Amino acid sequence: MRRWPLYLLILAALGGGAWWFAGPGTFAVADQPAWRTVKVDRGDVVASVNATGTINPISTVVVGSQVSGQVLEILADFNTQVEAGQILARLDPTQVKARLDGARADLANARAGRQVQEAQIEQSRADIARAEAARLDAVAKLAQVQAQLADAERILARQNDLGTRGFAAQAAIDTARATAEAQRAARDSARAQIASAEASKQSIEAGLRVAQATLGTSDAQIMQREAVVRQIEVDLANTEIKSPVVGTVVQRQVELGQTVAASLQAPTLFLVAQDLSSMEIYANVDEADVGRVRTGQPVTFSVNAYPNREFRGEVKLVRLGSQTIQNVVIYTAVISFQNQRRELLPGMTATLRIISDRRDNVVRVPNSALRWRPAGTAAETPQPQQSANPFGPPQIGRGWGGGGQQQGGGRQMNEFVESLKTELGLDANQREQIDAIVTAARPQFAGLMDPSLDRNQRLERVRQIRADMARRIETVLTETQRPTFADIRARYEGGRGGAGGQPGRVFVVGEDGKPQAVAIRLGATDGSTTEVVSGAIEPGREVIIGGGPPATAQSAPQRGFRMF
Repeated sequence: MRRWPLYLLILAALGGGAWWFAGPGTFAVADQPAWRTVKVDRGDVVASVNATGTINPISTVVVGSQVSGQVLEILADFNTQVEAGQILARLDPTQVKARLDGARADLANARAGRQVQEAQIEQSRADIARAEAARLDAVAKLAQVQAQLADAERILARQNDLGTRGFAAQAAIDTARATAEAQRAARDSARAQIASAEASKQSIEAGLRVAQATLGTSDAQIMQREAVVRQIEVDLANTEIKSPVVGTVVQRQVELGQTVAASLQAPTLFLVAQDLSSMEIYANVDEADVGRVRTGQPVTFSVNAYPNREFRGEVKLVRLGSQTIQNVVIYTAVISFQNQRRELLPGMTATLRIISDRRDNVVRVPNSALRWRPAGTAAETPQPQQSANPFGPPQIGRGWGGGGQQQGGGRQMNEFVESLKTELGLDANQREQIDAIVTAARPQFAGLMDPSLDRNQRLERVRQIRADMARRIETVLTETQRPTFADIRARYEGGRGGAGGQPGRVFVVGEDGKPQAVAIRLGATDGSTTEVVSGAIEPGREVIIGGGPPATAQSAPQRGFRMF
């Protein structure tokens, strides 16, 4: 009777050994869950475009020097807040002042010369007046002499008549004749004096005209000397280097005592960033994503200097010009943001998240549930009638873009073009150009069926074709039409156009404990969850993301109990 504890110990050892050699699966509970599932829920889906960029001031002004000289004084340094017109540095003005004194002396000399010319003109006018007076005096004398000549001729005629009749002496006749001759000579002298006075007047008038012309030359010389003086005065003012704007000095490239040479080009002395409270980010956006970036979209970004903080901005502009970096086409998106605390500095690298689409309070499923397939089940291939529209999520299928058959993709392309024509109010020329763009794109979509392309290559080609179509269509539209075009594209994005969403499939646990497929339509995605546009799925429903009995557990025979 005292040996029963020993028997119990032996039985326990045998049971433990059996469990050890048979394995824990031999005694597992039969109804242990075999699938890993998550619940479909309701929430927000935010689609975004990731990019990197550099923080820059809105405007950076280069402050240089237009004159040469030695730096005598520096009044601003790095990070100095400056006002418009504030002096940043001074150059040695000695040489400029010397040139200014010489130019002013030349100007005074030119003005004195003009005064001499004016005096000469006044003298010439006085001489003309004297010549005119002399001429008038000669004319008066001529009139007097002519009167005396007429009287002398009458006396001579009378004496000749008396002498013929013997009543006048020959002496009286000779005297009358001499008097008449003298008056004739006086008349000729008066006429000569008049001619001389007129000639003298004409000579003085010619001299006056010369003096007046010389006065015009003097005026031109004075204007030229005044311009030289003003130019040198400007050079003297430019020896004071001033800030043209309100801002912050971000670079100083000059030292005290340095000689600035501005003979060929203006050297850079300071860089002034205008208003660092408002800045911009130049973000590099891949061509595959640029079609989803539009003006006004919200942006969140972070910088390495503040790894635990998130800043906000807004898309200001997407530049049309592109650049190719390592065979990748890149577009520049300008992101504006407020920097009131001035903690973000120029040149910082920003990691951005551009919110391209947002769906609030929608049914959503994890992307892991969309990717999961039961063992031995091939991935679903979209059928031709399920092909997406020109600007929906990338899918590959026959009829994509209306290649050679008028099926799903071609129908969606036609619906999209018809939406453009009816909603944008296109004129005849715009319709013709857009038709040409679509016609040129169809063979590109048809070329996606090339068997040499794998799925990733096809998806990349789809993105490129769509982005190119969007850019070309935007060049045809007016400024007022482009916002409406962006709305149409947004409506067609995510498969929310005429097809009612991109087709998808998830699996749920059926009543028999096996995966059961549920067809759904998908909308926008944020990379981890996707919007459910329609389908037999509701919030709270469990969908499979993994698990299930392993293949070895279903095929391997049960191991029996072995002691050895």
